[in-house]
Amino acid sequence: MNNLKEQFLLNKDIHFLNFGSFGATPKPIFENYQQWQRLLEAEPVQFMAFDGYEYLATSRAALANYLHCPDKDDLVYITSPTFGVNVIAKSFPLEEGDEILATNIEYGACDKTWEYYCEKKKATYRRQPITLPITDKETFIAEFFEGLRPNTKAIFISHITSATALIFPVKEICAIAKSKGLITIVDGAHAPAQVELNIGELMADFYIGACHKWMMAPKGCSFLYAHKSVQYICEPLVVSWGYKAAKPSHSPFLDYHQMIGTRDFSAFLAVPTCILFMQENNWNAVSKKCREMVLTHAQPFYDLLGTKPISPLTSEWIGQMISIPIKTTNPEVLQRKLFVDYKIEIPLMRQGDDVYMRYSINVFNSMENLEALYKALEEIMKTSSLIIK
Repeated sequence: MNNLKEQFLLNKDIHFLNFGSFGATPKPIFENYQQWQRLLEAEPVQFMAFDGYEYLATSRAALANYLHCPDKDDLVYITSPTFGVNVIAKSFPLEEGDEILATNIEYGACDKTWEYYCEKKKATYRRQPITLPITDKETFIAEFFEGLRPNTKAIFISHITSATALIFPVKEICAIAKSKGLITIVDGAHAPAQVELNIGELMADFYIGACHKWMMAPKGCSFLYAHKSVQYICEPLVVSWGYKAAKPSHSPFLDYHQMIGTRDFSAFLAVPTCILFMQENNWNAVSKKCREMVLTHAQPFYDLLGTKPISPLTSEWIGQMISIPIKTTNPEVLQRKLFVDYKIEIPLMRQGDDVYMRYSINVFNSMENLEALYKALEEIMKTSSLIIK
């Protein structure tokens, strides 16, 4: 793994423990990204109006193969998972009194999206409380579906949560939801390249994922998957030339969501190079070592901070990042102090009344990074009231 550290452009003075927010792009991928940008600038009209759509089709084919998605045309590139959730939520056919079922530990921006559109349609976004710590899969699933109501129309659930960094059993949840006639919407922002993902087997109607996190694509590269049976729901957020297109493709879904005006989609075109980089560097083995490092070294942080795990410390629930409860009087100040005074890039995230310190491990991380974090927390606890034990 050591030889791969030099492939990243990250500032070597920073202990980068926040791959979960934005992944870092290795040099070969970044160079390919810049090559696409140069091609665009060399002849922008041909690129944007003609050739670019062929390039996108090739990139979508590579991504579909990587995700085990049967048809590349069921995928469109978008800039962020939040963008994708907005596409679905804005046009989802809700009537007054209908409900969307989620957990109470979803990503905040997506909560706000659903709340906004549910309020406009006089529907309810039901955030079913989940008991932490989680004990087992069966209990979690049963607790989630306690939120089901006769007027529930869809479920919205994370594959891997943001603040709490928990892997949810989405395959089982989607199967149960489908058996009840519900539409299934999965926020998979953190999943691609962190866990194995087979969209063809998942039974999700919609799946939104990020390529600019664990797949290491340039920033602003995500995707929206929609099963053919529900693509009609996805009205475009931006109405442009894809609507009643002069030369429509075979898919209004593609036309609506690809032809949305001028944008630099070079990041989308770098995805095949991301996949190639992972294949050439045996990324399954890399990811396995990173997951082991996450789990092996978590307990000292619980002991130091006087808190407990929020799930079993196993690969069933934990991937390449873990969230440790921390009692702090001001998480925003503490986060900034860790960065400014100790050169540690790590998120401290609020989820309801709780605060979590989430560290991520990737190929460039070592024990030195975790030791620096431990020593920084230990020193702050001795010299400041920011952390309460």
